[in-house]
Amino acid sequence: MDQASHPPTQPLADHIADDKEMSVWIYVETPQGSRNKYEYDSGLGRLKLDRTLHSAVHYPADYGFIPETHAPDGDHLDALVIVQQATFPGCYVRGRVIGFLEMSDEKGEDQKVLAVAAEDPRFDGIRNLGDLAQHWLREIEVFFSTYKMLEDKSVEVGQWQDRHEAVTLINRCRLAYLSDLHRMPQLQ
Repeated sequence: MDQASHPPTQPLADHIADDKEMSVWIYVETPQGSRNKYEYDSGLGRLKLDRTLHSAVHYPADYGFIPETHAPDGDHLDALVIVQQATFPGCYVRGRVIGFLEMSDEKGEDQKVLAVAAEDPRFDGIRNLGDLAQHWLREIEVFFSTYKMLEDKSVEVGQWQDRHEAVTLINRCRLAYLSDLHRMPQLQ
């Protein structure tokens, strides 16, 4: 398999750059504006179309995961990164973490880390949830509370947590990944 088909891993020291930036690499599976949900399949070593959303909604931001994490639902930790223009499936975006949304679905806890594109000067002033226009947060909440409605799957959207709580969550999921390396499919 060619190198481009595998999301590369990153060293732990590079995972959270520093306390000021609180940035991570986010592997984009589904671009902003899409109704198709793509998912990285470690068995195939490729992205695949997981499903088309059954509701008349679209992803409000680029959506994917933080590599080398193991979330409570057994997957990598989900993340949204707000970008000026959608990227593409398989793209890595350095995201400045600003918080996370508590959620649960049919698989259990399903938190969503929220970040902004760290390399885009339009987002230089955004360091916390309070720096982001509140409409963004409401739009994301509404998206996740309705996107599985026509699939007859239940989703519970909880509260937003600040960036320090998000970094704690990321580090906890990072440690879970490192302790479960022998059980969880590894990205190469």
